[in-house]
Amino acid sequence: MQGAIARVCMVVTAAILNHPLLFPPENSTLPEQDEELIARMQEHEELLKMEQAKLEKELSEIDSKQDESGSEQGYSWYIWSTLCFFIFFTIEMCRIDFADTEMQPVEDEDLLFNCGSFTPMTMLLEKDSLSNFCDKCTYSSTHENWRVKEFVEGFADDLLESLRSVCDREVDLEVGDFIGVGSMFESWKVCKPLTCDLIVPFWAPYPHSFQYRLWCSADSDVCPYMQGCGNIKVTRFEETTKEDCLCGSANLGDDMLCLLHDKNDSLTVGHTPDELLCCKNTHFLAKDRVMKWFQISVTKAWGRISHKYDFEVNFHNLDAAGALKIRFPSGKFILMNIIPVVQLENTDAYFVSHFPSDSDSYPDPHWPLSLAVYEKNLLKYFTKRLPQNACHLHVLQVVSFLHRKQVGLTGKSALTNYHLKTALLHLLFITRPDVWSFESMEHRLKDLLIFVLRSLREKRLNHALIGNSKVPKDFQLPENIRKAGPMNLFRSLVLQRDLYYGTVKHFEEMLRNASVLIQEYLPNVSNGSLRHILE
Repeated sequence: MQGAIARVCMVVTAAILNHPLLFPPENSTLPEQDEELIARMQEHEELLKMEQAKLEKELSEIDSKQDESGSEQGYSWYIWSTLCFFIFFTIEMCRIDFADTEMQPVEDEDLLFNCGSFTPMTMLLEKDSLSNFCDKCTYSSTHENWRVKEFVEGFADDLLESLRSVCDREVDLEVGDFIGVGSMFESWKVCKPLTCDLIVPFWAPYPHSFQYRLWCSADSDVCPYMQGCGNIKVTRFEETTKEDCLCGSANLGDDMLCLLHDKNDSLTVGHTPDELLCCKNTHFLAKDRVMKWFQISVTKAWGRISHKYDFEVNFHNLDAAGALKIRFPSGKFILMNIIPVVQLENTDAYFVSHFPSDSDSYPDPHWPLSLAVYEKNLLKYFTKRLPQNACHLHVLQVVSFLHRKQVGLTGKSALTNYHLKTALLHLLFITRPDVWSFESMEHRLKDLLIFVLRSLREKRLNHALIGNSKVPKDFQLPENIRKAGPMNLFRSLVLQRDLYYGTVKHFEEMLRNASVLIQEYLPNVSNGSLRHILE
């Protein structure tokens, strides 16, 4: 009997402690991010119902065995049952009310941080100031960005051709053509220094090949905190082809020869996995060794063609493989990130050695997966469906400008431009195309800031493509990535409290300084032309 009473107290206490009104909800998201939350709530509710059913069954058995204890004790059990019923009924009614408030539109400020009087809805962003910012800054930089991209593409072609000439075709990795990704190639870059991100695919030399295993594969043993990663295994071509051949599974004798494989075929290849830049004592490709090989190869390649150019090229970040700084005699410079990647089969998804703006590093042999090419194509997809002269890229330019200026004032935080772009893609998925006209830029800017603020509060910002059912079916995204579970880009904020508080403070300061930063920036533009220094 005492055990039953203890279980009653335990169930009631668990229900109360898990009630959404007792603690602030950390996952009260916009509708497109509520699926996982609702699933967890339904699962928890089912567990409570099962526990209640077990408890009622045990109470009924105890009542039947203890009739001799008198009617007074029996009444006490009725009181307990009635009390439990009212508690659970109250919880369910409050849960319904909570669900109703959870789905409020984006303009509802009840779920925002206590930022004082500074919230996205109360920001004083004059429409004329925003219009002048776009006219005199983003438009004026379009021509300059185009010239920079044209120069970088020509130089990258020359550098990679020289790199191929210094590589040993039998030992070194095979290098492909570059692909431009990031803000410069997505047409929303506004701040200097101008930076171009180029990914360069490479392949294993014959007779070796790569095999891939994603975190979302059925046979994957990747840890949960390694979401978005995969392993790249180096295999020999003969190891895959002999499996389907009779000579690989049967003893044909000394007098029998295979027409496909020579008797000494295993001795024809003199390269071990270590020579192919794998982790020690494994067959898995190592990012660190690939980056070191690529950095040495780029240095040799530049040495062969440096006499043709009148500028200097140096590594501005030794921790990155191809982080180059091109400095001209005038003192101006351009940053160029050449990132070695491995293509995932025949898709536009790539395993990258590192992200230029990512402070998190995954240990070997885990390679983060980049969908940058899909994201660039997705922005083009939306642009075709939005009104002419839509404001979505201008909104992203303004927010990334404010973020960069705030970084200059208070230092770096966990918030990056990639997070801002991801938030914009989520908004584009859930809003009508006609609301993105240029005249609505002020409202869409506030919507984006509110979205980021809510994501920070709940410490959750799902990847825009991975596990997102709203991605168009004809977008040719790999099916296993489309069906994977959502990937939280703010997971580091959940694990590191100091990092979280610092990021929230950074964003709040950015909101507080937004109007001042834009007003101070506009005087830098004179006579309708953009100054060469955009800090």
